[in-house]
Amino acid sequence: MKRRTVLSLEQALSLPYATLRFAQLGWRVIRIESTPGDGLPGDPNRYIGSRVVDDDRRSYFIAPNVGKEAIAVNLKERQGHEVLRRLIAELDVDIFCCNTVPKRYKQLGIDYETLSAVKPDLIWAGISAMGPDYPDVPGYDPVIQAMAGYMELTGPADGPPTLSGVPLIDLKAGDEVYANVMLALLERAESGLGTRIDVSMLQAAASWLITTLPLLDFDCTPAEITRCGNEHRKFIPTNVYPSRDGFIYMAIGSDVQWQRLTEIPAFAGVGNAERTTNEGRYRERRALHLEMAAVTATLTTAQLSEAFRKATIPHAPIQDIPAVRSMAAISAKLTSTRTPAGKGVRMQPAAVDVAGAAQQLAFPAKYAQHTHAVLLEAGYSAEEIGRLVQDRIVATDAT
Repeated sequence: MKRRTVLSLEQALSLPYATLRFAQLGWRVIRIESTPGDGLPGDPNRYIGSRVVDDDRRSYFIAPNVGKEAIAVNLKERQGHEVLRRLIAELDVDIFCCNTVPKRYKQLGIDYETLSAVKPDLIWAGISAMGPDYPDVPGYDPVIQAMAGYMELTGPADGPPTLSGVPLIDLKAGDEVYANVMLALLERAESGLGTRIDVSMLQAAASWLITTLPLLDFDCTPAEITRCGNEHRKFIPTNVYPSRDGFIYMAIGSDVQWQRLTEIPAFAGVGNAERTTNEGRYRERRALHLEMAAVTATLTTAQLSEAFRKATIPHAPIQDIPAVRSMAAISAKLTSTRTPAGKGVRMQPAAVDVAGAAQQLAFPAKYAQHTHAVLLEAGYSAEEIGRLVQDRIVATDAT
């Protein structure tokens, strides 16, 4: 696989997650951050979480930013725009990414028209809350979860709207950048031309409403498109049930699986003629869930797991995060990094196994750590870099 060069004006999570996927492939990723202003310099996420090695590399920042270089350029100034264009040309950048509100694209000199004029085969990708048609809207995962109906669909039926425990929309938007950049590279190989990719967090999130949004045109009931706790809206019984020592999730996805469930001696009493079909079970779902819970509460999680395994019924204990990391199917796939002091840090696995992809990546760079080296590579002299620093057009780790 050819090693690509990605230049990314990034902060927060959605875009850093996308470019992490490129770094995992062994591609060169250079993240651009702002020069010092009134607040703390660079990506605000640098300062979130517990201190790991120094003040600007805290725990929340580490995992999405391993394997990347870091530079600081003042894109509020014309000279900063010139630096950016020179980097794209001299470093032969394949992909430029940003997650800035669209109204700032031209102000910062990062718009597709400007940068593609420098390099016509450049692939340009931007993440924003609602796309370029809504240039002023900032994008934050919890806000889009509320806007896109995710919170309406999450939580107990008699409880308040609830956020997902994972920033799903940030990660979905990042995956869309990754996928569409790959498509653009394929098209470029055929046409020789670059392309512009605009990822709307709202649109990407709504694309996942495949089990709810279309129901509006099928005269659905309100209960079909709102919160239902851990129940499945259609397949019955699929739910979290109590055990003697915890909880277990069990999913019945067909009438054949239901028959196998009722052949387990402990569950024989939950079956009847009405419940042989999913439609019938749906009509009796409230009583059925109560009866299921009454049975599962008499058995341990291990006993239930063994019975469901023998009957080939999908199930899983409700695991905490340490237990997830300890699973053989996960522990062998973890990525890792190492702090400057040598401490190993285990991180999430790559989404898919790719031949030649790195499992261990370099520890995240300090703010502006690579500015000097990258500018030298782009043909600037040490004296020119010194003037850019003095004029506050760039920052280095020494400023």
